[in-house]
Amino acid sequence: MDAAERPAELPEREAMEFDVVVVGAGPAGLAAAIRLKQLDADLAVVVVEKGSEVGAHILSGAVIDPAGLDRLFPDWRQEADAPLKTPVTDDRFYFLGPAGALRLPNMLMPPLMSNHGAYIGSLGNVCRWLAGKAEALGVEIYPGFAAAEVLYENGAVAGVATGDMGIGRDGAITDRFTRGMELRAKYTLFAEGARGQLSKQLIAHYGLDAGCEPQKYGIGLKELWTVPTEKHRPGLVQHSFGWPLDNATGGGSFLYHMEDNQVMVGFVVHLNYANPWLSPFEEFQRFKTHPLVRATLEGGKRVSYGARAITEGGYQSVPKLVFPGGALIGCAAGFVNVPRIKGSHNAVLSGIQAADEVARALGEGRRHDALAGYEAGWRDSAIGRDLWKVRNAKPLWSKLGTYAGIALGGLDMWLNTLFGVSPFGTLGHGKPDSATLVPAAQARRIDYPKPDGIVSFDRLSSVFLSSTNHEEDQPVHLKVADMALQKASEHDVYAGPSARYCPAGVYEWVEEGGTPRFVINAQNCVHCKTCDIKDPNRNITWVAPEGGGGPNYPNM
Repeated sequence: MDAAERPAELPEREAMEFDVVVVGAGPAGLAAAIRLKQLDADLAVVVVEKGSEVGAHILSGAVIDPAGLDRLFPDWRQEADAPLKTPVTDDRFYFLGPAGALRLPNMLMPPLMSNHGAYIGSLGNVCRWLAGKAEALGVEIYPGFAAAEVLYENGAVAGVATGDMGIGRDGAITDRFTRGMELRAKYTLFAEGARGQLSKQLIAHYGLDAGCEPQKYGIGLKELWTVPTEKHRPGLVQHSFGWPLDNATGGGSFLYHMEDNQVMVGFVVHLNYANPWLSPFEEFQRFKTHPLVRATLEGGKRVSYGARAITEGGYQSVPKLVFPGGALIGCAAGFVNVPRIKGSHNAVLSGIQAADEVARALGEGRRHDALAGYEAGWRDSAIGRDLWKVRNAKPLWSKLGTYAGIALGGLDMWLNTLFGVSPFGTLGHGKPDSATLVPAAQARRIDYPKPDGIVSFDRLSSVFLSSTNHEEDQPVHLKVADMALQKASEHDVYAGPSARYCPAGVYEWVEEGGTPRFVINAQNCVHCKTCDIKDPNRNITWVAPEGGGGPNYPNM
């Protein structure tokens, strides 16, 4: 809640002191907490998580590179409850046309694109497993509490405050009111994922993105299916690009066969697309009707649905990671390898690397200073080497389109892998994703087919499967700064793209007496953050709702 909306009579918050506060129980945050306790069992470490439980808000493909897990727990494969059970056994790449598919020979793919040694699994379940490990080491984990405010002390980050609960939609205190807590620390690590609320504020507050390329994003949409046994191929990984997206619109798709007759199907649209009539959700539904995909899904049952923004800027978009009193880790830092569609390995590695620096600082009696070693070290680490080789893949795709961009991007990755050089140097990204839409009058209108209810579905039935839930009597957590601007620009110029880019039906333009009114169905929000990224005027800001609200993803 904005300070201007807070009732003046709120009581003082209680405070708790820790050595380290970690914001976010994703792979980066949990890895950092675990590593800290591995280094010094006496450290007081707490993880605060806005989801109702660890893993509730975790959404990823996921074909997981185990490099991070191997560093954290070298013997994890031998454990009875190991969270990853299905190694990749068949790795396929396809270019899709409207009715057919061309399989690309694996020998043409740069070696880093191989999924040999990776596992198909649920990143949410990996995080649940990591949480158990963390708690066994003595880490305190508080799910259901959203970090809503950064605490500062003498210009340094001194911790976070969790959000108040029980403030009504009108801003008044209700009978279920609970004041947030101050979690104070010597160092605070922010592991909020892509476009995190507090991470975004810290980047602006300390100017961490000065001299960097704009961060770029995609939206990833995913469903979990149970398919008939005769269609199930455990260990099969299919990556594809092309149809239904045109040459000018970046994106890709996947189909992963994990254990227990379950298949993950997903679709990514790069958020620098230009056509305001495009709907990532509808493109995902169209993708599933392709013969290559329908053949697997037909006769199966859709179990869950979700969506999440993905950082795509890569090496040249990573901001400065440290500031007095803390650091950014994981996807909050932007460590996703876009061509590989993988980030969890780098998230875990960044958590470990940051934890090493925090432990060193605490051992020297320091507090609230900048962790210079983390900032200086990541580019020469496994993370930096991973991102350096693919730094031009996204810019080439964006500048040249899918066909030429992927061909030259592949060549560039080969040259970087074999010789450590690129003929392109390091390319820039240009505009932020909020600035790439063209006016609706200049764009081709897209008429999407109705869902068939067999492999393609509507938004509301999909949101139902995300188990999204919010306390209805609370302030709307999607803040529109200027409603007149929303009407004059987002509606009148761009034809209301928010109703299409949102994968959960949060936004609607409703005609009332001949006048359009902007309706925000905040209870539908799956916390993907797309509106905070793609609004053409940067007029919508996503802030954390009450802790515990949002999706509750099972096995995603």
